[in-house]
Formats: sequence, C-alpha cells, structure tokens
Amino acid sequence: MSLTLLALDTSTEACSVALLYNGEKTHLDEVAQRSHTKRILPMIDEILSQSGVSLHQVDALVFGRGPGSFTGVRVGTGITQGLALGADLPVIPVSNLAVMAQAAYELYQIEQVNAAIDARMNEVYFAQFKAEKVRSNFGEFLQWRELISEQVCAPERVLEQLSQVQNLGEWLNVGTGWAAYEVLAQKQLGKMSDIQLPSALYMLSLALPAWYNKQYVNAVEVEPVYLRNEVTWKKLPGRE
Repeated sequence: MSLTLLALDTSTEACSVALLYNGEKTHLDEVAQRSHTKRILPMIDEILSQSGVSLHQVDALVFGRGPGSFTGVRVGTGITQGLALGADLPVIPVSNLAVMAQAAYELYQIEQVNAAIDARMNEVYFAQFKAEKVRSNFGEFLQWRELISEQVCAPERVLEQLSQVQNLGEWLNVGTGWAAYEVLAQKQLGKMSDIQLPSALYMLSLALPAWYNKQYVNAVEVEPVYLRNEVTWKKLPGRE
C-alpha cells in the first residue's frame, strides 16, 4: 500500500496545499495574504477531489509549523488540528525555513542554503542549512542539518553570524528576507534565488523520513513555532 500524505501551509502570504498519492505529487499554490482562512479549505477539497481521494484515505497530515506571520501560523495550526481530529490522523510538523531549503535542492540541486523570511519590525526569521543524505531501512533520504539554528533577529545579526562561519562551496539564499533589507541585499554572502516563500509541495519530501521514523504527533500535540515570544503591534488609543 503506497503512502498518502496531505500537506498544507499558510505561514506566509503564500497559501498552498500538496498531495502525495500513488507515488505522484500534485499541488496548488496561491498568494492569499489576507484570505488564508477563506482559501485553504476549498484548496484542500479541490486537490483531494482532483485525485479522487477522501480525507479518511490520507495516512498523515503535514503542515508548516512556522516560523512565519503570527496569524498565518495560527491559521495553519488550527486547520491542521481540526482536520486531524476529525479524521483521526497523525500530524507531521515541518519547518518553513527548511521547506525552502528543500525547494533549493529539488529545483537546483543546491545542498547549502541560507534561509531568511521577512519578519517585519526590522527582523528576519533566519537559519542556515546543509543537506545530509541518510540511509535507513526505508531507503536514502535527504535531511537538513542546521548550521545556524532557527531564530528571529535583525539583518545585521544575520551578517554577523554568517561572517563567523566557514562557508565553503556554493550557497544559495532563499526567502523574502534578503531583498527586504538593504543591508542584506548589498552583501554577497551567497547566490540569490527566486525561491521567496515556502510551498507545501516541498513539505512532502521532508515528511517522508519523519513518517518512516515515526516522528509524528497527534492533533492535540501540534504546536506552532512563532520564534517571537511576544507579538508586537502598534498601540492604538486606549490599548495597553
């Protein structure tokens, strides 16, 4: 019996779903910055119906657990929990920064990636990854090792950390963070790419080793990753 995985992501202005069924991948991607809650469920219905699959035939749900916008990550977490509870499905959370690294590998065969998503407020969500091929009883899989751990920080802190590590070989910069801040755009610390936002399509590859290694959780254990401990917004009159 082949594995069936349904992936979804609403963590950024992108809204995407992907399905692995009978060994084939299909996906839908939209830019829906303020309409994730309206679009994600119809997109899920559409991709399932296109393949003639019901939610109860899915083996596991995969979702982008962050980092990303507070609202987007919260929406993705809530939708995932609701679907998983309703269909009694396990959940595989994946890093949105690692998802873009996986896209770099699948599109360009790049195995060293600097990932940065614009976090607003003069900060980025940032991590540095290196691909490692791991053999198991289920075959060979690609896993991403963090050379610089996921964090939210100022662009200047990104440059400081990158200057302290020995970056041999070719590196690809992915994500919206590089173009969002001039201090990052001007520094040539890696080749710039057209991979700007995470897509559920590349979550499927990350989920495979997690599934075979039983690295999944049940719906009530699903937790978002915001990286920020507090969400800062502009104070309005009368708001504390």
